[in-house]
Amino acid sequence: MSSFLPARLSSAALILAAAAVAPALAQPWPAKGITVVSPFAPGGASDLIARTMASKLSEALSVPVLVENRGGAGATLGTAFVARAAPDGYTLLVAGQSSLAFAPHLYAKLPYEPLRDFAPVMNVALGPYALTVNTRVPAKTVGDLLKIARSKPQALTFATSGAGSVSHLTMETLSSSAGIDLVHVPYKGMVPAITAMATGEVDMMFADLGLVEPMVQAGKLRVLAVSGRSRSSAAPQLPTMVESGFKDVVGEGRFGFLAPAGTPKEIIARLHGILAAAVKGADVRERFAKFGYEPTSDTPEQFAALMKAEHERFGRLIRQLKIKAE
Repeated sequence: MSSFLPARLSSAALILAAAAVAPALAQPWPAKGITVVSPFAPGGASDLIARTMASKLSEALSVPVLVENRGGAGATLGTAFVARAAPDGYTLLVAGQSSLAFAPHLYAKLPYEPLRDFAPVMNVALGPYALTVNTRVPAKTVGDLLKIARSKPQALTFATSGAGSVSHLTMETLSSSAGIDLVHVPYKGMVPAITAMATGEVDMMFADLGLVEPMVQAGKLRVLAVSGRSRSSAAPQLPTMVESGFKDVVGEGRFGFLAPAGTPKEIIARLHGILAAAVKGADVRERFAKFGYEPTSDTPEQFAALMKAEHERFGRLIRQLKIKAE
């Protein structure tokens, strides 16, 4: 009897110990800080949107939510980093069409597959791009610009936020539709590209409307049109590219939150709820408007369906225009 008691007590102790350890091994999310990856250089729309929403997530979850910039290679470097991250809700991505819809058709070997490697959470922002020129280019309208380009093939240069970006694909679509020959100069992000255009290093680009506004006010840049499906509420006086005669030149910046595939649905649902509530706020709308964007929202399922549709649509366009990553 005495020899049996220690073993029985030992087993009971093990059970109690296991019960004590279990809660520690299954801590409620989030139990630590969260990283939001912006796959572009600091200061661009992706970065500003990421920081705006990160502050809302931090406020709602009561943990630090930090934005980490991992720019380069058409936003694929930062996107690949999140694709490889643990699906535990502690690493998120703010991305748009560049790395999700364009890159699979531009790079022979991409280290991730957008439709397989991510769990969409929600789109948060949508905004048109603006066809912008350095003021040394004597063009006041889209028609003026095309006359110059046609009279001097390869004389005009255009900047982009990277090969295979929205700004790149939109300008290539215009070049093809209008029959003009331009020289592409890619940069590692929207802000460096706009700075180069403002200093005269390049002649023009499709850029975030809000980001070029200070340079427009300073007299260094001129906006000719916007590439949204309709006129921008931030600048209703500007015509669209469709109104200017180019129905296929529609380029819109769209940014959404994603997590690595396999992230628990409960975490995705909680993130979605916080983001959906945040974009309804007047402060978010006001901040987004400063760089030409409007808050938007959808469900994870709608986001997934949109990613699939854009993957197919832009794949056809890239093959048609024979665009390659540089």
